Amino acid sequence: MDYVMPSLIAFVLCYALFKKVNVFDVFVKGAKSGIKTIYNIAPTLIGLIVAVSMLKASGALTMISDFLSPVCEKIGFPSELLPMTLLRPVSGGGSTALLNQALKDFGPDSFLGRCASVIAGSTETTFYAITMYFGAVNIKKIRHTLIAALVADFTAAIFAVLTVNLLF
Repeated sequence: MDYVMPSLIAFVLCYALFKKVNVFDVFVKGAKSGIKTIYNIAPTLIGLIVAVSMLKASGALTMISDFLSPVCEKIGFPSELLPMTLLRPVSGGGSTALLNQALKDFGPDSFLGRCASVIAGSTETTFYAITMYFGAVNIKKIRHTLIAALVADFTAAIFAVLTVNLLF
């Protein structure tokens, strides 16, 4: 396993030499293209990071969770998982921190620990993915994609709890 990457690099270099490709010039071209992509994505990504930080620091996530808790209790969705479920489409790191906290508080083999794990594995960091992929190719109209992705995240969270409930 330790030789896979060096072997791959050696193969690419040998193939480039065989095809008489100027490897350094191709590398520089690719690096320039990467810098342009970063330049296009950076403002949107910075805005997303600021928004996530403000959401966490302002206490808005707690307020939204407290507001939605009674509804979640009625439909059988554990309200303890609501903050993680709400943060997951916005921030992968923040939701992972909440997942770790849930695993510490309830245990990995508990119903809540299993639900949190399945939710983390079956949902996406929607806003980050849209920011990166759509920003890289300068797509501005994301309305339908965003709605479909958030509905998919919501559905995944509900079915995660249902599935764990069936298997637990």
